[in-house]
Amino acid sequence: MLATLLATPAWSASLDVAWWRDGKIEVRQLRQGGAPPPFDGARQVPLASLWKLFVYVYASDNKVAMPDYRCGGRDPEEAYCCDAGQSVDHDAALAQSCGLFFSPKRLMIMAAPWRKYWTARLGGAPAGDFAWLADPAQLAPKRTVRLDSLLRALASIPAASRQDAEAALLRVVLDGRAGRGTGTARWFGSQLRVKTYSWHEQKKGGGDERIGGAAGWLADGTPIWFGGAGGSSNVFEQWAPKLAASLPPVGAADDGGCVVVDYFQRYPIRAVRGERGIATPGPLNGRYHVRFDNGQNLALRSNGELMLVQEKGGRPQLRGRFGVNEYVARVLDREANAGEPEAAKALAIAARTYLQQNAVTVAGCQQIADSSATQRVSPSPATPAALAIARWTDQLIVDGVTVRYHSTTPSEGTMAWSEAVRQAKQGKHYDQLLAAAYPGGALSTFGNAGARCQRLAQNEDWLARSMPRWRRVLLREAGYEAPSQAPLVCALQNGAPYSEQSRNRIYMRPLATREDRITLAHEYLHLGLRNHPRGQDEEYVEQLARRLVDLNLEAI
Repeated sequence: MLATLLATPAWSASLDVAWWRDGKIEVRQLRQGGAPPPFDGARQVPLASLWKLFVYVYASDNKVAMPDYRCGGRDPEEAYCCDAGQSVDHDAALAQSCGLFFSPKRLMIMAAPWRKYWTARLGGAPAGDFAWLADPAQLAPKRTVRLDSLLRALASIPAASRQDAEAALLRVVLDGRAGRGTGTARWFGSQLRVKTYSWHEQKKGGGDERIGGAAGWLADGTPIWFGGAGGSSNVFEQWAPKLAASLPPVGAADDGGCVVVDYFQRYPIRAVRGERGIATPGPLNGRYHVRFDNGQNLALRSNGELMLVQEKGGRPQLRGRFGVNEYVARVLDREANAGEPEAAKALAIAARTYLQQNAVTVAGCQQIADSSATQRVSPSPATPAALAIARWTDQLIVDGVTVRYHSTTPSEGTMAWSEAVRQAKQGKHYDQLLAAAYPGGALSTFGNAGARCQRLAQNEDWLARSMPRWRRVLLREAGYEAPSQAPLVCALQNGAPYSEQSRNRIYMRPLATREDRITLAHEYLHLGLRNHPRGQDEEYVEQLARRLVDLNLEAI
C-alpha cells in the first residue's frame, strides 16, 4: 500500500510543500519542468524519523528524564548519535536524528500518560487519522500518516512546549546538517525550525527510491512539511533557494529576550516636553521633544516602551525596554538602513552579537547604553523594513570572535557598512559578508534565546493554586490580561529573578520564604501587564504583588 501511494513521478522532479494555517492545509509543488501531479492533505507520507520530534516534545513538556545516550560502538545506528565512548544529549540527538536516544522504552514512556497528553493536545483521544499517536510503542519510521494529520498534530503543540525543540532544530540549518554544510542558512536565516527525515520506498517495477525532506515549524509557529527525491541533505541542496522563495509570509513571532537601553549617555537632557507640556516621570506615550543641555532638540515617539526617570540631582534620563529583535531593528535604523537587504542582515547579526558580548545582565535583562562608543539605538519605534530584517535573523549571532563594525572604515574584526553595501550590490549574501568581515567566526544562536528551562514544580503548583484567588483583584486592575497558559517557572542559576514575556516563563529560585512568594507574584504580574505601561512600574507591581500574597494568607 505504502509503495503504491508514494511511487509517483512527483518525487523525482518536484518538491512537495505543505503547511497548516488558519485551520486548513495549503500545498505547493516546486517543479523543474513539466506539470506535476496533484496532491492534497489526504496524501499518505512516511513518518520516517519525524517520530523523534513528537517524543522530544512529550518528554520535554512532561519533565521526563532524558539522560545522555552513551555510544558503545556496537550498534550501527550509533552513527547518527556519537563515536564509541562518547555521549549525546537530547538537543544534539534531535538535530542529528539519533533514534536510539528517543526510544520510548529507554525513556520509560508509558502508553497511558502519553495518550492522555495527546488527547489534551488534540481535543480528543488519538484515533482515526491520529491513530499513529495513540501508543508510543507503535511509532515507527515505516508507518504512514495523512499529511494533514501530521500538520495538525504539529499545530496542536503550544508555543511554550515547542520552544526547546525549535532551539535545537535551528542547528539543523545552521550546522549544515540540512545540506552537507553548503550554506542553507543563507536562504532561510532563522525562519526554519525543522526535523529532517530520509526514507526509501519501492518503485513500481522494482527497485528502491530514496526520499527525504523535513517537518516542523516556521518562526511564527506555522507547521510545515516538505519532501522530494533523495535524502534530506540532497533535497536541501537542490531546492533551498526555491523552497525559501515559496514559503508563506512569516507573521510576527513573539520577540524573545529583554534589552534595557540607557539613552543619550553622552548628552545630558535638560527637559522632555510632550503635547501637554513638560513630561513627568513614568512611561511615555505619544510624541515628545527632548531638549539637551547643548541646545539641540530631538523629536521622538513612544508607545510606552520608553520611560522617563529622575536621576539623583533631579536630572531627567530616558530609558527604553525592548525585545531583542526590536532593539536590533532600532540599531539598524540608527546606524544604517534596511535598503540593501543582504547588508542589513549582516549588520543585524553583528548588532545582536555586539549586544551579547557587551551588555550587562540586570534583573534578567541585557542592559546597554545608547552611545557612539557602543551602539546607537533609535529612540523611535523601528521601521517595518528594519523589523522584518531583525526577525528574519532572529537569534543569529557570530560566535568565536569579537565583533565590531564601522560606517566606512574596515579593519581586522570590524565590518564596514559601506563595504558591506558595496559587496551586497555585487551579489554577495549576508553569510559571505560576515565571513569576510569575521573570518574566524561562525553563525550560531543567541545563548539567552535558547536557554533551557529546569522547571520548579513547587513554584508552579503554588502559582496554579494562587491564580484563582487573585482573579477578582486582578480583573479590576487596568491593563491586566491573564496569560493564555500558566507560566513555566524555571530555575535561575545566577542573577536577579525575571520574567521572559515572549516565552511565558519566570526565572527564579525555589520557594522558601514569603519574599520568594512575593517575587513569584511580582514576575507573574509582569506577564499579566505585559501590554500595559504599568507593567514597567516596579513600585506599583511590587505593591500589588504583596497584596496578592496577603490574599493567600487570608485564605489559609
